[in-house]
Amino acid sequence: MAKYINPFTDVGFKKIFGQEVSKDLLIDFLNDLLVEEKSITDITFLDKEVLPEYMGDRGVIYDIYCTTENGEQFIVEMQNRQQVNFRERALYYLSHAVSRQGEKGADWRFSLKAVYGVFFMNFRLEDMPHKLRTDIVLSDRDTHEQFSDKLRFIFIELPSFRKEEEECVTDFERWIYVLKNMETLNRMPFKARKSVFEKLEKIVDIASLSKEERMKYDESIKVYRDSLVTMEFAEQKGRAEGLAEGMAKGKAEERRIIAGQLKRMGMSFDAIREVTGLSNSEIDKL
Repeated sequence: MAKYINPFTDVGFKKIFGQEVSKDLLIDFLNDLLVEEKSITDITFLDKEVLPEYMGDRGVIYDIYCTTENGEQFIVEMQNRQQVNFRERALYYLSHAVSRQGEKGADWRFSLKAVYGVFFMNFRLEDMPHKLRTDIVLSDRDTHEQFSDKLRFIFIELPSFRKEEEECVTDFERWIYVLKNMETLNRMPFKARKSVFEKLEKIVDIASLSKEERMKYDESIKVYRDSLVTMEFAEQKGRAEGLAEGMAKGKAEERRIIAGQLKRMGMSFDAIREVTGLSNSEIDKL
């Protein structure tokens, strides 16, 4: 039986990063993510209802919406499977958060606060290079100079992280190691190095959950596993259909080769059609 909660579930992810009582965990992670760039001291969780929500997202995408003491906004998501128009969806959500800043009143003069999207991905992106972290910023195509710092996307491809505990060099890597391996850990690593992992251990210990929390967690585990089974079935079905299609194409090509050989031997179209099943027009093209 697992000792720690699964962070890839709705309850698990939000217990770690989405609670007021443990918001220092999210602050610490964001500071390690943006080390030497920002020093966040406080965050305020915002009402998620200000962002669009779609029924298809539930069960596979869990998100947290917050703002820093400087008014910068962070949308932090855990995504368990790739979706159609994945990047466009991320752009839409962040753009929506930017555009809402214009609802402040008549005196507002486009003084924007930065919006960050942090996307944990429990899958590999098919149309992007496979690496742990991909940072997207607005910059000049030729000079690569930053055009604006008000919109930024950070994609974290968890399957691309393969380091063992002793190989983790930065605190960001330590966070990723713990999150990726949490459900299989027997002890919480890095506690002696960083006190935040000691608090994390208390938060994610399944034995510390109340009866109500345990019921909600068990349900979220069921949703997560059902989602995995659905994805695996779809992938297996796709592979099977692709194999069947490939075999059909292979047989068709084999028939055309045979028909071409018979045609060159001078056999009649009727006889070739009888042997290969090809039509007269198909035979004529060979």
